[in-house]
Amino acid sequence: MRSLLLLGLLASWGNAQNSTFYNPIFPGFFPDPSCIYVPERDNTFFCASSSFNAFPGIPIHASKDLQNWKLISHVLNRKDQLPRLAETNRSTSGIWAPTLRFKDDTFWLVTTLVDDDRPQADFSRWDNIIFKGKDPYNSSSWSKATHFNLTGYDPEPFWDVDGKVYINAAHAWQVGPYIEQAEVDLDTGVVGEWRTIWNGTGGLAPEGPHIYHKDGWYYLLAAEGGTGVDHMVTMARSKSVSGPFESYENNPVLSNANTTSLFQTVGHSDMFQDGNGNWWAVALSTRSGPEYINYPMGRETVMTPVSWPEGGWPVFTPISGKVSGWPMPAETLDIKGEGQFVNHETDEILTFSSNTSLPSHFTHWRYPVSESFTVSPPEKPNTLRLTPSNLNLTALNGNYAGPTGQTFISRRQQDTLFTFAVDLDFSPTTLEEEAGITAFLTQNHHLDMGIVLLPRNASTVSSFLPRGTPDNSTSSVSELIPQIRFRGESYVPVPKPIIAPVPIGWRGKKLTLEIKASNRTHHSFSVGPADARSQMQTLLYTSNDPVSWGFTGVLLGIYATSNGKNGTTPAYFDNWRYLPQGQFRD
Repeated sequence: MRSLLLLGLLASWGNAQNSTFYNPIFPGFFPDPSCIYVPERDNTFFCASSSFNAFPGIPIHASKDLQNWKLISHVLNRKDQLPRLAETNRSTSGIWAPTLRFKDDTFWLVTTLVDDDRPQADFSRWDNIIFKGKDPYNSSSWSKATHFNLTGYDPEPFWDVDGKVYINAAHAWQVGPYIEQAEVDLDTGVVGEWRTIWNGTGGLAPEGPHIYHKDGWYYLLAAEGGTGVDHMVTMARSKSVSGPFESYENNPVLSNANTTSLFQTVGHSDMFQDGNGNWWAVALSTRSGPEYINYPMGRETVMTPVSWPEGGWPVFTPISGKVSGWPMPAETLDIKGEGQFVNHETDEILTFSSNTSLPSHFTHWRYPVSESFTVSPPEKPNTLRLTPSNLNLTALNGNYAGPTGQTFISRRQQDTLFTFAVDLDFSPTTLEEEAGITAFLTQNHHLDMGIVLLPRNASTVSSFLPRGTPDNSTSSVSELIPQIRFRGESYVPVPKPIIAPVPIGWRGKKLTLEIKASNRTHHSFSVGPADARSQMQTLLYTSNDPVSWGFTGVLLGIYATSNGKNGTTPAYFDNWRYLPQGQFRD
């Protein structure tokens, strides 16, 4: 049926040709996609995705051709919009599953801020919110949050043909599970009585509901099975917006469960039409293979064409790395907005001169303390100065940053193979002052390598640097010296800490710190003098399994901390490089 529909459309469009595109369309940590096509805004496609505790949050990407996607704004970009993000505990907390829609010349974004350390049935765990804005290319145009009452998550707004507006959402699964619905006033957040409209097909945790009105039917799309390898997309339909909804007999409509595909955990989908009336679907997926062990980029956004015959059920093309789809609009890079193209594999080489600001794709964990980051300070122009936070990247209770925050800034890992490196100018003077580089998933899962001031006898190896000049001094074992330290934090085994003295010949020099993925399963951590690349030495190779976990994806970044001590010595970073070197798709 899908082939017949496609042949008919190709004939009607004359020279239109089937397209070929590659997944993921948003590589890296961009889960729970929600996309729309807005003819009124220059025939542009817009997509939102989850951000959890990352800030700025809720990235919006735009495209005019479904091929080139640009970061154009963040819905959550000011602390006064949603102060409570600073107060959440657990690394799985934060912004879950936004739905983006356009109505009455306004963009509506409905989502949930989750406080994941509270009981499932506790209303305060689920802070459901509405943002709106007129200009998605301008982050400042997005409103403060309007809150509404829902003991659940993954809300979506739906405008019925009679003008009524509904919120469809997932009820908290330990007291459900089911999809529920209520009338809502989106401007005030006042909702009516909640009612169950579908219980799903029996899979774990029905969530991510979206309703589409087509051919006299209301089609309800949802995800089931949890966000692991059993994830799937299921559907039901009804003649009434409030049900009863009948499940499709051929569910799931989309899943890679029980396959050998690299792309696993396919689910949490949304659908939209293009300017020619063709249907497309987006979903999340991890490039983990069925082993589900090594997937440091976490849950990414993938896309696939959908055939939807009149009066029938939609047929989804299975998710793969190379996809044949409907004809696409003519390719163009003419997209407004403040950020980078998310799916262009281009080298990122940044300097921090006095006339620049931090790029819009740079990411913190919860709200940053702005005074901790200074571009091109007067004492060391053309660097990025980091003032150390009292907390390190693990912080309080393994997942809470507290009111003083963490001095950490990053960008997403977006390529299977890459090199990420910075140059560091740092002369610690107080015990445990540290600055370095990290592959950071959450506060519970990160791999760090830094320069830290420690007693001489803290070393676990006398010298790992055969080309450096080892420290053979006979000074006191308790003397504080700069050392190179690797340590990891995760629920799965991580290498034991490695501490090695900075060679005497390197002290007082600017050092290059580097993280590299030369295969799909391991990262290497290396260090050497910035003015002598030939002396770069690899401290260790380690599996990326410890940072392949949960809801988010790896952030590659820099940090400075006193590790709970009294240190205040700043660290100066420059020559920031992120170099894509290969994308695995099968």
